[in-house]
Amino acid sequence: MPVTTQVLLLEVTNLMSDSKPNLPLLPLRNGVLFPGTTTTIPVGRASSVALVRSLKRNDHVAIGVQVDAQLEDPGIGDLAPVATLARVRRVVDAGRGRYRLLVEGQRRVSIQSLVETEPFLVIEPGPVEEPPGRGVVDAQARLVQQLERARPVGGEPVSRVLAHASEDPGLLADRTAAILGLPAEQEINVLATFELAARLQLVSQLMEQAALRGELKQRIDSTIRKERTQAQREAMLREQMRAIQKELGEGESGDDLETLRERLDAKELPDEVRTSAERELGRLKAMGNGQAEAGVIRTYLEWVADLPWSETAAVTDDIDAVSAKLDADHHGLDDVKKAILEHLAVLKMGGEARGTILCLAGPPGVGKTSLGQSIADATGRPFVRIALGGVRDEAEIRGHRRTYVGARPGRLMTALKQAGAKNAVVLLDEIDKLGQGWQGSPEAALLEVLDPEQNDTFTDHYLELPFDLSQTLFLCTANDLSTLSAPLRDRLEIIPIAGYTPEEKARIARSHLIPTLLEKHAISEDLLVIEDEALDALVAGWTREAGVRQLQREIRKLCRTLALRLARNEGSKAETLRVTVEELDELLGRRKHFSDVAERTSQPGVATGLAWTPVGGDILFIETSAMQGKGQLIITGQLGDVMKESARAALTYVRSHAEELGVDPAFLEDKDLHIHVPAGGVPKDGPSAGVTMFTALTSLLTGRRVRPDVAMTGECTLRGRVLPVGGIKSKVLAAHRAGITSIVLPKRNERDLDELPEHVRDAISFTFAEDMSEVLAVALEPEVDRVDGGSDVRPAAAA
Repeated sequence: MPVTTQVLLLEVTNLMSDSKPNLPLLPLRNGVLFPGTTTTIPVGRASSVALVRSLKRNDHVAIGVQVDAQLEDPGIGDLAPVATLARVRRVVDAGRGRYRLLVEGQRRVSIQSLVETEPFLVIEPGPVEEPPGRGVVDAQARLVQQLERARPVGGEPVSRVLAHASEDPGLLADRTAAILGLPAEQEINVLATFELAARLQLVSQLMEQAALRGELKQRIDSTIRKERTQAQREAMLREQMRAIQKELGEGESGDDLETLRERLDAKELPDEVRTSAERELGRLKAMGNGQAEAGVIRTYLEWVADLPWSETAAVTDDIDAVSAKLDADHHGLDDVKKAILEHLAVLKMGGEARGTILCLAGPPGVGKTSLGQSIADATGRPFVRIALGGVRDEAEIRGHRRTYVGARPGRLMTALKQAGAKNAVVLLDEIDKLGQGWQGSPEAALLEVLDPEQNDTFTDHYLELPFDLSQTLFLCTANDLSTLSAPLRDRLEIIPIAGYTPEEKARIARSHLIPTLLEKHAISEDLLVIEDEALDALVAGWTREAGVRQLQREIRKLCRTLALRLARNEGSKAETLRVTVEELDELLGRRKHFSDVAERTSQPGVATGLAWTPVGGDILFIETSAMQGKGQLIITGQLGDVMKESARAALTYVRSHAEELGVDPAFLEDKDLHIHVPAGGVPKDGPSAGVTMFTALTSLLTGRRVRPDVAMTGECTLRGRVLPVGGIKSKVLAAHRAGITSIVLPKRNERDLDELPEHVRDAISFTFAEDMSEVLAVALEPEVDRVDGGSDVRPAAAA
């Protein structure tokens, strides 16, 4: 017996006689480890991973073979009866719970029984005798002759196989079988053939079959080469030309291709993306630079290499620090800040923070867009903004297919490429301004992007590969949600943002606007002093918007005035600009807004209502007038159908309750009524002006004026019931800005007052009505004895 076999047999015998003869078993789905060969085995199955984690260098393990490769947990009946005893040479951690095991096969062992199945398989091994049999020498000589005549199908050099021919015939047979690339069934047959002569004969037969297959493949390849088309020959010549140019240093395309390959290899790409990139890279390598499609493929691969398929930014999980950052950058917006902090809390606790797609809905200038940058800065995520206003092409969102000239990915993939991380903050600005043209609906293209259950496999038309958007924090902004489709609104978590009160505007100006504008104008903060009374007057007299954009313009005008003074007095001592109330008219021009509520309601028939618009709340006046006529009702002011119906319902209510209200039931016999809502160039509609119209008509026909400090809102039924309406916060803030101190609201809107700032609730007296009688009792002044000629409208009851 050869020396090598004697040493190996002694080692195995010692192992079998150990006090713990049982061996861990690693079952292979495909292939066989033959004795005398070394191979690397990828390990990913849970039980196999548990086994590999318990191994160290020079440990022994049995390498078995599954009969059915599809089984996840094989039993003893699913394994070949013979395995290979192997020594562990190296254990490599490949990441993501996967390992690679480098083992060296030593000897066959039989599987007597399964001792353990958890956490991995453990067997009781048995020794295997390998008798020489008859004709070992002849069979060995025949196999050696075959190896000398033909090259094996495998990649191992023949000389390394022949080196063991005279030392160990069994090892010769095993190593030859290992390099033939045989099917699993034939490899198992060789492993299970214990007699040396029979094994040598079996491997010799398989060697002949492999040689025949090689000759057949060679003839087929020769035929294919003869039948190559002109284009294929040209491709080969171009490849040779590129090689020659590379040697001469005249071409850089090869270097570019290698650089592109290195970039792709360095990326951690999903399997599907990796397969597609390798396929396109192979196509690019096979064609010449002169072909038009080469540039298209190169651009495509550069996009694949640039996108953050697995790159993520480190997210700050300090909730208090994030909260402090948001408070420092934005005043108010408590609901938005709470939603962001809840999202970060879920991430910190290790949960799945999917489904957080916020939509900030409110008037312009309240800080919706800038909030996205603050969230990104507070959390440590990169920030990108996608302006959707006026976008009418679906391809702007989902990209163009590569069949078009100049095709490119959509704005979403472009933004993520710019961000460099898949968990960026993406602001979809002005989502309500999306258009729709013949190229498709971009709003419909956003349905997949903004659906937390689908966007983990978002597919851009240009890439045609799934991209995971589930870790991206989407933030949308809108002014008017009524323009959004119902499916898109259903995917958004709507957070309404109302306007600011005058007190909040003043605080924002002090803490944010003035320091920022002075820095932009390169002016020291001590050179511009705006007194508190002047700032309050500036807010009240020059701005009446929901946001602070107009206030920012007025402060910028002050900064420009100071900059002009400093530029003219250059070289002299800087002069401080102190802004007082008296100087506002000189510095900013004439006052723009006045409180005209008392003047407008000084006569009967005029009532102050509250309205909601896409740019915030506002007050409106319902004016009524009576004239000689035949009982017609005239309605003007560019009103919608709903408001016209409210006017008719108000007239019906007054006529049906004429005696209770002190109105002549026959007032329409010789009079026409006219209802007008000023700002006739602005379309108006909605049911919330119903209560105001009822009050204005009653005031006209009874001669009782509406209190100048009272405003109202609510829908009114034909029987006088007051129904709830929306937009209460925006409407109340608008009334507060206009100086209203008493507001009448529907009873069922009482719970909406919780959204108002405390100082607004304290400054306004609220009345909650369920019936029009309650509204009239608060809104109308007490009855007084009137004198003819005291008003241009006389009470109908006195006519």
